[in-house]
Amino acid sequence: MTDLEIPLGKRTRLYRFFEMVPALISYGAIILLIVLSLISPLLAAIYLMIVIITLIVKAIGIAYHTIRGHNMLESAQRVDWRARLLDLEDAAKSYRHHKGIKSHAFGYRAHLENLQIIADHPADFPKPSQIYNAVIVATYNEGYDILEPTIKSVLNTTYDKSKLILVIAYEERGGPAIKATVEKLKKQYGKKFHSFLLIQHPKDIKDEVIGKGGNITFAGHYLKEWLPKQSIEYKNVIITTLDSDNRPHPTYFDNVTYEYIVHEDRKHLSYQPISLFLNNIWDAPAPMRVVATGNSFWNIISSMRPHTLRNFASHSQPMDALVEMDFWSTRTIVEDGHQYWRSYFHFNGDYAVQPLYVPIYQDAVLSSTYLKTLKAQFVQLRRWAYGASDVPYVAVHIFTRDRNVPLMGGIARLVRLLDGHVTLASVSILVAVGGWIPLLINSQSFRDPVAHQLPDVISVIQQVAMIGLFITVFLSLKMLPPRPARYRRHRTIFMVAQWFLMPLTAIGYSSLSAFYSQTRLMFGHYLDKFDVTDKATRQSVDKAKQPAKQIKKA
Repeated sequence: MTDLEIPLGKRTRLYRFFEMVPALISYGAIILLIVLSLISPLLAAIYLMIVIITLIVKAIGIAYHTIRGHNMLESAQRVDWRARLLDLEDAAKSYRHHKGIKSHAFGYRAHLENLQIIADHPADFPKPSQIYNAVIVATYNEGYDILEPTIKSVLNTTYDKSKLILVIAYEERGGPAIKATVEKLKKQYGKKFHSFLLIQHPKDIKDEVIGKGGNITFAGHYLKEWLPKQSIEYKNVIITTLDSDNRPHPTYFDNVTYEYIVHEDRKHLSYQPISLFLNNIWDAPAPMRVVATGNSFWNIISSMRPHTLRNFASHSQPMDALVEMDFWSTRTIVEDGHQYWRSYFHFNGDYAVQPLYVPIYQDAVLSSTYLKTLKAQFVQLRRWAYGASDVPYVAVHIFTRDRNVPLMGGIARLVRLLDGHVTLASVSILVAVGGWIPLLINSQSFRDPVAHQLPDVISVIQQVAMIGLFITVFLSLKMLPPRPARYRRHRTIFMVAQWFLMPLTAIGYSSLSAFYSQTRLMFGHYLDKFDVTDKATRQSVDKAKQPAKQIKKA
């Protein structure tokens, strides 16, 4: 059986080498431009143009996927997934009913095909009435004002609550306050679900990093023992993990259950909704709005490329698969993305992520003060960027005699993984300042017509790239939730003006957080503690400011 664990302590030489690879390539991409500028400004210009042309090709694809993905997102949310799910209970009867109906609704033709297949082979597909959804809400020390809306959002879904098991996985290190909060929530909402379980994750468990993975895995082990006592089979349970601020779309659990049933290879799939960071988008400061909206669009784009799709944040996976692979990793702070690789190698390469176009809404970063919010955003992004730690994990599982996945498929996935992290770190810097480097460090550049005109050429290309930005701005305005009454109409103007900050956020947050994480990985200074992102609401921020105002008046 393949060893799925990340090594602790001293790594092998091969593992250490691949830990250094992301940083070496990211730094090397910038150092190479400097070296070429010293040797030949023309070579530097050619190198930079290759980078930019590659980026433009990607940008064209991104613009296309953004528009198409946004349309699918809107269409999927209009579908009555509850009705489609109930159709599967008696597929033959439902097929006869729908066969003569013409509809252009999202996925309707696929729905008819699913009904026909299930009607012909009913023994291969479970019925909706057999399926349970267990929702694990992971929390550290978040307050009632953060957790309560999440519980209500799960309760307000269209899914049958008698088949919905709610689990709050909370940390012992969170102290007595979080225990009191979750007990209050259970008292208030406990009878509205099939079951409402409170599971405390003990602190200081051996060989665990401080993070979400250990918490939800501990809850998973509890369910492993609890479900058989309820006469519920593992294969009939879908597990969804939520952060404390995650709010699923009302039809999410019907949608994921539908997709789980209609796929015969359901055990080898996980189900990935689109994460939209829109819960508090009107309240977040402008730089955080740009980052949050950019992340939302990246998740939309990723959903349009299933062959590159990875687990991110909240996702769903069958209980029987999780039991087999011992749930999630307890040795990494990026257990969500790592779960893809853990599953990929466990199932010998026979694993994929099924995109769902029904979203789960999350918070943009917001802390009690502006400066704390700026810092919290960087902390969040450096944790995400630490996904570069998967590079050595994947590499050593591929370049081994005991490899259990196809070589070329594994290498292709490794290259895409590495390319994503290197691009995140270096490309924004190369595009922003790369055109000036030959001119600044080599006086011969002024005599070379190509190198001398490079800043102007890049400027023109950047203006062309603005088309993609305009698409993003337009679609972001369409996606905005209703403007809260506490804000006047001119707030919408700032929602447009904020995009002038994108070059700053791309370098100051995305690039630097990637370099930070890759550098730590290169030198073996591992991030072994999950720094929980500050979560605040507009009300809690205003409340925190209130005493200061009162003191000032006095």
